[in-house]
Amino acid sequence: MTQPFTALVVDDEQLYAQAIGRELARQNIACDLAHSAHQAMRQVENRCYQVILLDHRLPDDDGIQIIPLLMARQPGASVVMMTAYHTVPNAVQAIRRGAEDYIIKETSLKPIVDRVLEIRRRHEVRSASDGWQEHKRGGLIGQSAGVVQVIAQLNQIARSPDTTVLITGETGVGKEVAASYLHNLSRLGTSPMVTVDCVALPATLVESLLFGHEKGAFTGADQTRIGAFEEARDGTIFLDEIGDMDALQGKLLRVLESRSFHRIGSMAEIPLRARVVAATNQDLKQMVKQGRFRLDLYQRLCVFPIDLPPLRERGEDILLLAEHFRSFFARNLDKPIEALSEEVRQRLMGYPYPGNVRELKNIIERAVIMTESDRIELRHLPQRVLVDHRPRAGDGAGIPFDFVPGIDTLESLEKRMIRQALKRAGNVKAEAARLLGISRYQLLRRMDKYAIEHEGD
Repeated sequence: MTQPFTALVVDDEQLYAQAIGRELARQNIACDLAHSAHQAMRQVENRCYQVILLDHRLPDDDGIQIIPLLMARQPGASVVMMTAYHTVPNAVQAIRRGAEDYIIKETSLKPIVDRVLEIRRRHEVRSASDGWQEHKRGGLIGQSAGVVQVIAQLNQIARSPDTTVLITGETGVGKEVAASYLHNLSRLGTSPMVTVDCVALPATLVESLLFGHEKGAFTGADQTRIGAFEEARDGTIFLDEIGDMDALQGKLLRVLESRSFHRIGSMAEIPLRARVVAATNQDLKQMVKQGRFRLDLYQRLCVFPIDLPPLRERGEDILLLAEHFRSFFARNLDKPIEALSEEVRQRLMGYPYPGNVRELKNIIERAVIMTESDRIELRHLPQRVLVDHRPRAGDGAGIPFDFVPGIDTLESLEKRMIRQALKRAGNVKAEAARLLGISRYQLLRRMDKYAIEHEGD
């Protein structure tokens, strides 16, 4: 069933907001009104919107400042700023924070209504009939600073449809979800997103699978076949786990530089119209230093880098995601499960999620299948979640250091702790990360941030 198109108008001028609501109602668009930032945040907690018309000046906050918060709760919504005071810096700031457009208030409401109708037409093209696309965006549901930033970045890069994007993050954080979200924002629904798993590409067929071949190009080529890049047309080609692509790094570089390719057995150039999005859970910078990944290819892929935070760093998002998955699977399995018990919520908050959002989704799906009541209880969770994961004394969590009042800062303490952990671990990154109570990937990110040299493993 297609989700109805709904709009939220946030404006402290009540008569103006009501006038917009009436005009949208004439176009069969359901519309809610809010007259302050506080009311708007309450509204987005309780209902799903496809477009949010947001006034710049609100009585309790600056409309521009709450854009990321609104989008964190409504990742599929288009935010359109409205203002009576047009300045270029404000317009730029609104777009950077995730707004789709910036409209000047006029006597006529036609520009605003026309913009909403355009968004509705795009939404109708993109909407999925089974709700699965909405579910796949689950990894981008959240209000933590990291996710708010990622959503704002994706909304920003969506306006540059040819820019190459590199998405990094641990396994299970939702890299394909982010790529799909970006695709849906920046491409028409008729444009395909083609996913290529670089781990599964057979070395003997990788070039053919990516770029296609002509009939008779090699033994067994009994017919012409198009490759993934051609199949993507003007959509998105998603190169998952690009760090595992050993063969064809040079060929891929040439394709990205020339924005064209050709099938095996043909000299005819085919223009690259699709956006290229690559993803990896590996440290490509370190791979470049080790000679395992081409520097020029890394630079070409990393035009717009987006780093997805692991779930354990997202705190308050864990329960939001858990409720999202509970609702989705309960609806799909036709089970009247209305809530997670308080004990379950506490256990979910205390688990470190080595498998990130994907693991949380699997945990909730299993719990929904297991339960026969209207609540998910502790007995429905897997045993690994029920174990106490709090740090124990002597577990290496406390690397000793001396604090110098008036001189030390949080940054200087963190750098010193990292160096001490590396020294104690003999420069073995995995062991140093364990001593610090963080992942190896987090440690590498902090080492790059503080320009701490990589040695050892």
